[in-house]
Amino acid sequence: MASTELPLVQSSDSELDRSLTTLESFLRLLGFSQNTFLRATLSWLAFFLLAVALPLFSIEFSRCAGCEKFEIKTFELEILVSRAVVAAVSLLCVSRNLRKYGVRKALFVDRCHGHMAQFRKQYIQKIRVFYCLLGSWFGICFLLKAAREITRLMYTHQDSWWWSVIFFFACLLSWSYSTLVFLSGCALFHLVGNLQVIHFENYGKVLEKDSDVSVYIEEHMNLTYDLSKISHRFRIFLILEFFIVTASQFVTLLQTTENQSIINLINGGDFAVLSIVQLAGIVLCLGAAAKISHRAQSLGSVASRWHALVTCNNDALGSGILDNSESSHPVGSLSTNYSESDLESTDYMSHPTNAQLTTSTSSYNRRQAFVTYVQSNTGGFTVFGFIVDRMLINTIFFIELSLAFFVLGKTITVTVR
Repeated sequence: MASTELPLVQSSDSELDRSLTTLESFLRLLGFSQNTFLRATLSWLAFFLLAVALPLFSIEFSRCAGCEKFEIKTFELEILVSRAVVAAVSLLCVSRNLRKYGVRKALFVDRCHGHMAQFRKQYIQKIRVFYCLLGSWFGICFLLKAAREITRLMYTHQDSWWWSVIFFFACLLSWSYSTLVFLSGCALFHLVGNLQVIHFENYGKVLEKDSDVSVYIEEHMNLTYDLSKISHRFRIFLILEFFIVTASQFVTLLQTTENQSIINLINGGDFAVLSIVQLAGIVLCLGAAAKISHRAQSLGSVASRWHALVTCNNDALGSGILDNSESSHPVGSLSTNYSESDLESTDYMSHPTNAQLTTSTSSYNRRQAFVTYVQSNTGGFTVFGFIVDRMLINTIFFIELSLAFFVLGKTITVTVR
């Protein structure tokens, strides 16, 4: 039996290594791997050429027929700045974490050490979700961007169609690179959150093991410690991306509402594409942070349920005489089925002595102390002390909505005679 399990474990481990190697190669291709000075220089040089210089060249030298009519150049510079800044923040923060910790430690896949085998398949699945999320959002936005550029090419083209086609592909290349860098950083943070959620969801199974309460406390301390490290490593990334995206959305709102001419797909289509891309990235980040926080906060109820079920099972079986009662009856669900022989066997149990009652009381107090500790240390993904959960996200939403209505009230006026 052991000989058949060993090849399976080795196969799963090698598959995880291949997934991490592929992920590292993908991130290196986008310029996130900056382990050496040469790689860092090439990465930022490529970013400057593709995300800044190439679109600036297209804006400056695309003398097209009808550009003045549609006022395209009025918006293109603001769109370029917003797109380049969020991509630069993503590249800077993510490359710093990868350079300092490496892919494995940055994703916290080595946290369980010898017990990591039970998580390998889930790790691989979450890495595949990373590609699916990135591919789906990028694919949708790419189709919208391509449709906008094709429409623009039809109505405002160069004197030579060859130049129009060259500018078309140059624009798509620059946009694709900047968008991939930004969405990859957001999706990578989402991946870190999903991998950490695996350990929080597994904590209920940890309580089923035949262990002392101190082992459960130590495991909970490891979870909260890793969560604090994730918060410390990604808080600047989350804050910068959020404020830059917020500023970009308000600039978009001001530009489109203050403009006196007609806003259509040709001159304002890029604003829509930019907003979708940025909001998708922020939703990925905030969703992952809130998911981690709520999994961490749910451990209090998991520990309380475990404590209640162990205590009730001990009372039902008359097993208050046991020393480690929490480890004698693993709790896997809210209901426990007993056969008639089990119930009949309780009639023949010996009555507990004073020493046994004292031991039972001590075991109950240890469990109660553990539950109190978990409920008092819920934690979550924090940004300088503020826990990112649904309540904070709702607060942010209503603040942003109020500011948006304020801007609309200052820019859109209705004359009543």
